[in-house]
Amino acid sequence: MPHPILILTTVPGHFAVCRFDPQEAAPEWVFEGDFFSVTRTAEELSVVCREDIVPEGVRSEAGWACLKVEGPLDFSLTGVIASLAVPLAEAGIAIFAVSTFDTDYLLVKARDLDEAMAALTQAGHTVQAR
Repeated sequence: MPHPILILTTVPGHFAVCRFDPQEAAPEWVFEGDFFSVTRTAEELSVVCREDIVPEGVRSEAGWACLKVEGPLDFSLTGVIASLAVPLAEAGIAIFAVSTFDTDYLLVKARDLDEAMAALTQAGHTVQAR
């Protein structure tokens, strides 16, 4: 089955993925910048934000670069994440995906960004640096 051909752009900056206890409120500093994500589950509060604003001592994984799928994407479109995840998995590149109402974002380690862009291009997608 053919996968959707997508246009992706890089989101400027480096990001961190932070973990908090599920009952904690999201700290105010999380909301700085043009891209952040806050997700609460019964098990955790997970935050993606600019890495330069994360205070010392916060449980986090820094060093992520972000690729935005240009949207908006229709909810009936299938295989979006698979069309991105499969070529990256085949290239040995780990991802952290964030979905919104309009589109999807893929975080890859900044050290893997060039290789990720090449793998996605080889898979037929268009990847543009901003």
